[in-house]
Amino acid sequence: MKGIILAGGHGTRLYPLTVSVSKQLLPVYDKPMVYYPLSILMLADIRDILIISTTEALPHFQKLLGTGDQFGVSFSYLKQDQPRGIAEALLIGSEFIGESPVCLILGDNIFYGTSLPERLQRASQIDDGALVFAYQVREPQHYAVVTFDYENGETGLATSIDEKPQHPKSNYAVPGLYFYDNKVVEIVNDVKPSNRGELEITDLNRKYLESGKLSVEVLGRGVAWLDAGTHASLVQATNFVQTVQDRQGMMISCPEEIAYLKGYIDSDMLLRQAEKLKNNSYGEYLFKVLEVGG
Repeated sequence: MKGIILAGGHGTRLYPLTVSVSKQLLPVYDKPMVYYPLSILMLADIRDILIISTTEALPHFQKLLGTGDQFGVSFSYLKQDQPRGIAEALLIGSEFIGESPVCLILGDNIFYGTSLPERLQRASQIDDGALVFAYQVREPQHYAVVTFDYENGETGLATSIDEKPQHPKSNYAVPGLYFYDNKVVEIVNDVKPSNRGELEITDLNRKYLESGKLSVEVLGRGVAWLDAGTHASLVQATNFVQTVQDRQGMMISCPEEIAYLKGYIDSDMLLRQAEKLKNNSYGEYLFKVLEVGG
């Protein structure tokens, strides 16, 4: 499976912070925001990754992430000059996807939970249909809302999916993490622009729903999902990460650590990364990972 991180848009909800910098390059406590979706893809054993962003921002992502060697992955880069919908990322990346299934994740979504790695690895095995997650929220009218055939924490087939409905049929929102079979490029070509001129990801997911191929998996109490797309949610995400890391002494979404523990990189590469960052707590943490792993 291949992975796409959509890090486009102008981040207007975060102005003036994002007037001169991409939202996904802003810090969430001790690391760039893009590290969080990157880590989710790596936990799903996805190592061939496309970064989609604006023409202005792409050089900054390339400077930060490079080829991916330091994480044991491979990065490609493509542009989306105008925000024409989440689903457009799959058209932009169609050649990159090739004949593979694909996972699309939004660059401002943060996930955390002990059960996530196993669930992500299962999801990445999909070869027929699509899989999205459901997360219970207090105000579902602000999200895409999904209902499904049973709500006991297992995977079920979707029965409806609606974009920001005034009268939600459930309290389950769809986070910005989507797994698709290889038919997605063909299917997204049939999606028509919405009234706001965008290719809506909900319309794509509805195509799978109509064919009985959209599965839903509930992210329950043991998983946190945060969207760092506003000033308040950015602060909340930072506070969450700091609190958990300070309490446990373990990092959330450290790509170097994930790469090392999965065998994507060896101790020499991890040591080189630690040396580059030795003047701060991030580098100190990488040295600790080496000590424990050694």
